[in-house]
Amino acid sequence: MTGDTATELACAAWPDVPSDALVLLPIGSTEQHGPHLPLDTDSVIAQAVARRASTALPGTLVAPTLPYGASGEHAGFPGTVSIGHEVLRAVLVESVRSLSLWAARVVVVNGHGGNTATLETAVRLLRAEGHDVAWTGCSVRGGDAHAGRTETSVMLHLAPERVRLAAAVTGDTRPLSLLLPELMAHGVRAVSPSGVLGDPTGATAAEGRTTMDATASTAVRRITAWSMGDRGRLAEPAHEAVRP
Repeated sequence: MTGDTATELACAAWPDVPSDALVLLPIGSTEQHGPHLPLDTDSVIAQAVARRASTALPGTLVAPTLPYGASGEHAGFPGTVSIGHEVLRAVLVESVRSLSLWAARVVVVNGHGGNTATLETAVRLLRAEGHDVAWTGCSVRGGDAHAGRTETSVMLHLAPERVRLAAAVTGDTRPLSLLLPELMAHGVRAVSPSGVLGDPTGATAAEGRTTMDATASTAVRRITAWSMGDRGRLAEPAHEAVRP
């Protein structure tokens, strides 16, 4: 494998695939992201984080992105496709079981918060079976919840031609911790008719680049340290976690 496709599993022929590879498996969603961002925003971000992280981790392969997740909270919006927690869990478990037949280690790179509970149960089961697997997320500290300034900036960096800034609107800007009970009970549309949780105002490609660089660097640190709790999520190295 050579050139720009060197880390892409889908572009490799089987004799090129090392038997002891670290595989990054991006997973996102197909769900509404307000009137200004594409439905595959989470998938685009997860794939980009995995690709950037792989460049700093020699011998790493990036598997094809899983484009569907558990997005039931967005079901009130046309375009959303959710496979639910039960099916998502089965897909993750079987994917990692298959990868583990030849890969040394698997990291799921998650771009959608709604997948978290399923990831935790799937990875716990897989680790109990003896698979060397963990997961890490793409969220950033201080970022807004959904289709706000954070995701809009990242998409302006990654795929500016797909962002419709003229259509962007401000949604519910309350912290996710306050919104969560209503979101869980009634879905996103009950809280924000536009589907936006946050404020896209001021989003820039430069901010998106900074966010992406930080997210990929965090993923690399966590994968390198390989420290996790019982839920299988990779944690910051101990000497990093104590920094302010």
